[in-house]
Amino acid sequence: MMQILLRLSRWIDRTSVWVGRFTFGLMLVMVALGAYNAIARYLGNFNNINLSSNLYIEAQWYLFSSIFLLGASYVLQRGAHVRVDVFYSHLSAKGKAWVDLLGACLLLLPVCVVMFWFSLPYVLNSWKVLEASSDPNGLPRYPLKTAILVGLALLALQGISEIIKQAAILLDAVSDDASDREART
Repeated sequence: MMQILLRLSRWIDRTSVWVGRFTFGLMLVMVALGAYNAIARYLGNFNNINLSSNLYIEAQWYLFSSIFLLGASYVLQRGAHVRVDVFYSHLSAKGKAWVDLLGACLLLLPVCVVMFWFSLPYVLNSWKVLEASSDPNGLPRYPLKTAILVGLALLALQGISEIIKQAAILLDAVSDDASDREART
């Protein structure tokens, strides 16, 4: 049974890596768009010509939000999230596994579920009215709000993957070093 769960965990990890690479691409687009916005604003001020648009500014904001929301699962999969290492770094492999397992079960997954639950009506309403920006040339808001739910679902899935890996370590089904190597590739 544990081998089936570990296969599921590897699939979730690969999905998180794919999403992480996708968000990296979004980051490049966001930086290019931000550079354009800054250059266009200064050139426009210099020549008294409007070279920018709310569309570009909102697109940059939407990309930043999407990167944050979608990239969270990748950050968790890579172990790059914020962690207080005062005690954690001195724990054994099984001690770390217990902390990570309890943190995912008692904090990460419940927070994802509660946030998803409270965000769902907000997102559904946005789709119902096809919410759009009130600014001229603004973008629709409902796709961005959908990224909230997608990001939370991806983060919860990665949390499940982490629970499986930590349980495997605690049950001696896999060593923590092998699990880390597999997860990070």
